[in-house]
Amino acid sequence: MARMSFLSFLLFCLTSVAHGNKANKHKPWIETEYQGIVMENDNTVLLNPPLFALDKDAPLHYAGEICGFRVHNGPGGSGSAQFEAVVLDRSTGEGLVRSKEPLDCESQKEHSFTIQAYDCGEGPDGTNSKKSHKATVHVRVNDVNEFSPVFVERRYEASVPEGRLFDRIVRVEAVDADCSPQYSQICFYDIITPNVPFTIDNDGNIKNTEPLDSKRQRVHSFWVTAFDCGKNRAQADAQVIITVKPSCKPGWIGWTKRIEYTPGSGSIPLFPNLHLETCEETVWNIQATVELQTGHIGKGCDRDSYSDRSVRRLCGAVRGEVDLLPPPSPATNWTAALPTLPSSDSSLVFSFNGSTHVAVVPDSVASAVSGDHFTLQLWMRRGGASTQPPANQARGTRKEEETIICSTVKNDDSYSHYSLSVHGCRLSLFYWPDVSAARPVKFLWKLEQVCDSEWHHLSLSVQFPSVTLYVDGVTFDPALIHDNGAIPNPAPHQRLVIGACWEPEEKPRDIVNNTMPESKEIGKFVSGYKGLLSGVTVRPGNVEPHSVVECLYACREGLDFGDLETLGSGMKVHVNPSQSVLVLEGDDIESFNRAVQQVTYRNSLRFATPGVRPLKLTTSLRCFSEESCLSLRQLEGYLVVLQPDAPQISLSGVGPHLARPAAEFEGPQGVPLFPELRIVCSLSHAVNTAAQGMEGGALMSDAVAHTLDGCEVQPLGEELNQEREELLVDMEALKERGLDIINTTAYIAITGAESISVYEDVLRSIRYRLAKGSARFERRFRLSCSEMNGRYTSNELTLEVNFLHSLDSLYHPSHLLASQQQFLHPSHHTGELSGHTLPNPHRNSVVPGAATVIIMVCVGFLVVMVILGVFRIRSIHRRGEGARGGGKEGSNQWDDSALTIIVNPMETYENRMGIATDMEGECDDEEEVVDSPDDTSDDQRIIIKKEGRDSAPRRY
Repeated sequence: MARMSFLSFLLFCLTSVAHGNKANKHKPWIETEYQGIVMENDNTVLLNPPLFALDKDAPLHYAGEICGFRVHNGPGGSGSAQFEAVVLDRSTGEGLVRSKEPLDCESQKEHSFTIQAYDCGEGPDGTNSKKSHKATVHVRVNDVNEFSPVFVERRYEASVPEGRLFDRIVRVEAVDADCSPQYSQICFYDIITPNVPFTIDNDGNIKNTEPLDSKRQRVHSFWVTAFDCGKNRAQADAQVIITVKPSCKPGWIGWTKRIEYTPGSGSIPLFPNLHLETCEETVWNIQATVELQTGHIGKGCDRDSYSDRSVRRLCGAVRGEVDLLPPPSPATNWTAALPTLPSSDSSLVFSFNGSTHVAVVPDSVASAVSGDHFTLQLWMRRGGASTQPPANQARGTRKEEETIICSTVKNDDSYSHYSLSVHGCRLSLFYWPDVSAARPVKFLWKLEQVCDSEWHHLSLSVQFPSVTLYVDGVTFDPALIHDNGAIPNPAPHQRLVIGACWEPEEKPRDIVNNTMPESKEIGKFVSGYKGLLSGVTVRPGNVEPHSVVECLYACREGLDFGDLETLGSGMKVHVNPSQSVLVLEGDDIESFNRAVQQVTYRNSLRFATPGVRPLKLTTSLRCFSEESCLSLRQLEGYLVVLQPDAPQISLSGVGPHLARPAAEFEGPQGVPLFPELRIVCSLSHAVNTAAQGMEGGALMSDAVAHTLDGCEVQPLGEELNQEREELLVDMEALKERGLDIINTTAYIAITGAESISVYEDVLRSIRYRLAKGSARFERRFRLSCSEMNGRYTSNELTLEVNFLHSLDSLYHPSHLLASQQQFLHPSHHTGELSGHTLPNPHRNSVVPGAATVIIMVCVGFLVVMVILGVFRIRSIHRRGEGARGGGKEGSNQWDDSALTIIVNPMETYENRMGIATDMEGECDDEEEVVDSPDDTSDDQRIIIKKEGRDSAPRRY
């Protein structure tokens, strides 16, 4: 035993000596890079390739063995603390890498570090050991399906319209906390509620499998779950709620076809509840056009129903205009042959057919508007008359020029000429400063308003060489053209024509001093105008201010926008000058809906013209996908302007009788007919008192400031006899106030828009005057006033004028008998209830009143009785002288000792009239009353009475 141990030791020493010179000469060698995988629930790293350390000193006992591995930090400075490497077999160099603690893929999926191998050195103590180069190790942590899916929302809600199938209604979403794609992805979803008309795909999109019906089931509620690719189910299911809306139809909701407007309401919103429904269609531009059609009302809208002349006064225009198309009358007969059309205001609308309808203004009127500074204003409407084309217009040829006005007027010793014409959609003004010059100037405007067959207001201010045109209150600049001789000069003869232009014969005869007598002038009317004209006026002098032109055209009704400050961002609003078209444009539906609800209708007239105004709403949408963009139909409705409250125009403070001495009527100033006239205008309107705790409503009357436009004084019965009577009016006062008057024997008409106080002053100044000896016993007048062109009239105030006559003629029997015969003619006098009662048209105004007839008949009868009594007394005296001692003589003799005459000069005319009425049946009594004339007073009454012994005296 001791021998064997010694042998072994010897062998070891020999071996050591034999290998001593070669011990541990080589470094260990490993792979330069390793890829490793480790599971979250395991700490052993599986390397590829496996970890082996080789050493060329392998035959040596220690130098060829691997004693260990050392782990270093990776490129990022971390990783070595979590891993370690151990040697499994020293002789083979096999090693193992493992984690020191459990790894979490969710916190770090990959780790990197370096590793080195160490041999055992030259002996058991590891002296002179060598290490290999550093190798990089990449370790990926494999995920374990440790988490379940979780829904992002616990509840999902959506709303869909009924009756449609959708590709997607709502999308649910679940997430998984695992780090690997296998376990972190949601592989599929599932609806766990049975028997629902919905399905879900692997992406979580839910759609309906059949059309939904809101009436059958308004709300659908069901549950869904999710699974990841490791077949883990969601921790908690999600609820889906789908509301079924009634079928959505793109368009306007809340449209009211009929809208009512009460005059005097100011501005009212047209669409207070209107909003646009796009059914979730994405639009990027919305444009809505609101159109109010007022072409059938007057000249395009509701304007003041006064005459053009009155409107000019109200607008502050300079006076002095000359009406070239006045109403036909004996003084203005050049428009009598023109056909007229009805109009809502007092301005006549004249129709022209392009051939036979022509108005030639007299030279006396034309000369008043001569000069190179004037303002021409008119209302026009092309094609407004249904007429045949002119006979001289060839078929197939281009439409000829139509002349509205053609003027050649004399200015001192020269003639100036201008013509206003239309041709297609162009308006042109030819102007010759002097007919003898060969350089006419043409001003040209291209206007759509000329050819749209609508009413338009034109104001042409000529201050040569400057010309300004206003169309509907808007200024338009002309194109200036000089024509050198291309247009022949007009004949230098004064003529102003409306509706055509006069073209004389090329070689007129009997021309003297470049003029030709009217009777020998030969020519024809050319370039006739076809359409409607109204209010054609010319005012010489300075041009009209722009503010006046705007006022003349201003429309009292139209579309408006409530409050521009509430207009949302990106919104635009535009209103045309006539305020008949309003355009809204925007890109946001909510802002657009708010803007539409701010569109208003306004009418500033207190007595607005009642009737229907058609209303249209046209909508245009632009979408990102033009092919599938919505198309909305045009909406049509109408605005109804209700009948305004009629004003009550009350005339009072006059009559019904006016009695004055005839001498006052025969004076130079006459007698005022209406000295205490009062005019009151009031409105009766219903006031809602229910809110104040009262039932029903109450009628209240408010006195308001009005503008009258005419009053008329008319004699009833016979017309005024110019030789014996007349009505006097202060013409200077009328002229200062700008009022017009028509003074005829049948009536006096004062016209013009003015305040009530002005009309009161004018009517109070009207006086009635008679010629000497023309005073009759009665004359009756009727007074009435109106406003809004006769639309509202006052009560008819009737005044009876009585003349107080002198009674001197009663002393002359012959004259008295003649008067008695005159008043015994039959009279058809009807009774009157009041001063406002209309007179009998068959009544003769010269027949005296019934009371006067009775008085005169009784007076005449009493005078006859007195004369007979005188003759009787004389005969009795004769018989008494012839008979002696007649016993009955005393009883038959007239005892005149009791005859008394009582004179009452204080008795009034009215009392005398009342007493005379009661005396009709008492003329044969013993007591008679008779009027006796006196030189000092007309108011004297003579009472003749016979007193008996037993009778007491009486006074009547």
